[in-house]
Amino acid sequence: MTAQQTTTRRRPAENKAIPLRHPGRWVFATVLVLLVAVFFIDAAKRDAYHWDIYFQYLLDTRIAIAALHTLALTVLAMLLGVVLGSIIAVLRMSPNPVLQGVAWLYLWIFRGTPVYVQLVFWGLLSSIYQMVNIGVAEIDLNDVLSNMFLLAVLGLGLNEAAYMAEIVRAGIQAVPEGQSEASKALGMTWWQNMRRTVLPQAMRIIIPPTGNELISMLKTTSLVIAIPYAGELYGRSTDISNSIFLPVPLLLVAATWYLVITSMLMIAQYYLERYYSRGSSRQLTTRQLAALADAEGQPPRNVTVGSELTDGSQS
Repeated sequence: MTAQQTTTRRRPAENKAIPLRHPGRWVFATVLVLLVAVFFIDAAKRDAYHWDIYFQYLLDTRIAIAALHTLALTVLAMLLGVVLGSIIAVLRMSPNPVLQGVAWLYLWIFRGTPVYVQLVFWGLLSSIYQMVNIGVAEIDLNDVLSNMFLLAVLGLGLNEAAYMAEIVRAGIQAVPEGQSEASKALGMTWWQNMRRTVLPQAMRIIIPPTGNELISMLKTTSLVIAIPYAGELYGRSTDISNSIFLPVPLLLVAATWYLVITSMLMIAQYYLERYYSRGSSRQLTTRQLAALADAEGQPPRNVTVGSELTDGSQS
């Protein structure tokens, strides 16, 4: 290699970029902080908020138990929604037209009607079906349909399954078709391909919207009062506020608990997303870095070397 070629292969010196100043951002942020501070100072002085009642009921035992009921409703309804939604998504992508039609009909009904209307219907179910005759015997449904907690879980879970089905279907369709073709070449059936190849790779796409649905489900539990079930956080706060004729402080108590639980769910969602995004790193192996170095004359500064496959790259 001649001196002239060495000169042409040398990387040019980096330019020193000077960041632009944005005084408008700082002015806007300062005004926003001042407005928020003024709001909180004004709210602290207003008697209508009844801060003494707020702190009195913030850690009340009835409110804490209602928060546990809210968490139980959220977790059970989401489990039902995720499991049933995954089944519906797979059925909709099945080559069987009958299964596709059943899945489409389910989505049409539960996505086309408001969740509040569905919960009201579930609450009225006991007045429609007291007894079911199956020909050889009669089944009494009064005990089952009088359990308002169970009806709340079913109402929320069946509605959530319709939305989770679309999330799961989008994640499955985002997996490259070559993955399924490779599984078929190995002799896997359609179900084995879904279970062992497609769904594990689709989790990276499914997890973020599922976390959002979980947080949304937590807040949707406040609608189960339509069944009626008043053992969750909003229903219990409403009962207490009706007894003391002070709705504002109890609404603030419920909002505080919702914020705390939502914050914990957001933290859990962050770590879960990071766990499933491990395979999407842009980290380069030793062999890939060597190929880049041969192409550019020297290793680029904006890449890192992966420790995995290091031994294999030397063979």
